[in-house]
Amino acid sequence: MTLTLTPEQARRIAVRAQLLDARRPVSLVETVDQLTLLQIDPTRAIAPSADLVAWSRLGDAYDHSDLTFALEQERSLVEFSSFIFPMDEIETVLALSPGRIHPTAIEWVEANKSFRTQVLDRLRSDGPLVAGEIEDTAEVPWASTGWTNDKNVLRMIELLNRMGEVAIAGRRGKLRTWDLAERVYPSDLSPASVEPSQEDALRVETVRRLASLGIARPGRKDSSGGEVLGAGDAGVPCTVAGTDGEWRVDPEALAALEDGFAPRAALLSPFDRLVYDRDRALDLFGFEYVLEMYKPATKRRWGYFALPILYGERLVGKLDAKVDHKKALMNVFAVHEDFGWTAEIGDAVEAEIEALAGWLGVEIVRP
Repeated sequence: MTLTLTPEQARRIAVRAQLLDARRPVSLVETVDQLTLLQIDPTRAIAPSADLVAWSRLGDAYDHSDLTFALEQERSLVEFSSFIFPMDEIETVLALSPGRIHPTAIEWVEANKSFRTQVLDRLRSDGPLVAGEIEDTAEVPWASTGWTNDKNVLRMIELLNRMGEVAIAGRRGKLRTWDLAERVYPSDLSPASVEPSQEDALRVETVRRLASLGIARPGRKDSSGGEVLGAGDAGVPCTVAGTDGEWRVDPEALAALEDGFAPRAALLSPFDRLVYDRDRALDLFGFEYVLEMYKPATKRRWGYFALPILYGERLVGKLDAKVDHKKALMNVFAVHEDFGWTAEIGDAVEAEIEALAGWLGVEIVRP
């Protein structure tokens, strides 16, 4: 017989897998290892997304300097493309990345063999460097209708990063610094020594993704942000009462269902993995969400960078707020309730808003 979960059970599995119950993780590296990745987004309407995701799990125990230390000193985490991964997983990431590069981009790299060699030679002699410190000697310019048009050095470096030859060594201000991969990744790892086959690496990635989500739809779906969604054929097939179709659940998460569930409130980044798959959030939590920063102000329902609000195993609303970092103020424009909140929910959410302001070192104002 097919396993059937109640909606409450399914949501609790999802919340606990994302480290959003009251039992907080103990370190940033442990957090990223369980989540499998942090997405990098520079928007600072409140704080960068990676910091918000870390704070929502670790609370005041987290400081942005922890991320810098893990990336640049300890090397326990690594920035790759537009994500942060555990360094222990870079072998799997490198095994899968080349196959996810568009063929036209590979053709462009091949058409610029001398330019590619020049970039690698410059990094070998003088790295780490920011892209602007490397000469543009492209034989064939990168053509695009977007912002990358004719940004040949940056485009070459980013593609060499995804091909495993170049790595992000750190940051100089907001700019990434680049170096040869062999100087950043573990000493026993080089592009030629990546051991996992595509099939093995994909299996590892899929199993880890389901463990981080707890429960997800089967199959595979590529998101617009470059991440793969879905559980593939990993885990245990099940259904969730009140939803259509099949789900896949992580066996360890299923076994932990009887351990009890300790609820808390959490304010989430719009890029948080609990809500990143909008279809899953709607099916599992009944939570409708759209990031409205690209919409005209008059067409926004919840706000420019509204934070999804979690309480217990339910997504209960959105926080419309924006931080003025120069004046050290957090403007709270609205707290949108998706349904009528109890006093318990309201008090817990208000306490979390105050905790966020305290962590940021700003004062709350309500225009």
